[in-house]
Amino acid sequence: MNTVLIVDDSKTSRYMLRTILIENGYDVIAEAENGLEGYEKYCELKPDLVTLDITMPVMDGIETLVKIKEYDMAAKVIMVTAAGQKGKMLDAIKLGAAEFVTKPFETNQIIRIIESIL
Repeated sequence: MNTVLIVDDSKTSRYMLRTILIENGYDVIAEAENGLEGYEKYCELKPDLVTLDITMPVMDGIETLVKIKEYDMAAKVIMVTAAGQKGKMLDAIKLGAAEFVTKPFETNQIIRIIESIL
């Protein structure tokens, strides 16, 4: 079973994403509510996949992506964003994000993207 770390400052977004992932056979091994906590959990747990919100306190998703990729170039990271952040999404892809999804979540889109990455 593939393991996933969810990093998002929104409790509602984490809940929705966790529900979608668990219902589709993924093992959500941890959640984090800011980028620093997400980076630390990545290093500790080494999940197969990370979903990473862009806009968060303490350390934003772009900074977190850079740190995760410095730690593990093979890390598979999907960026999660609200509509209207296309510039940041392009930056994230250039910095090594595998893909991105936009809120509100669509189950089929998320699962299709994860399956293509894993």
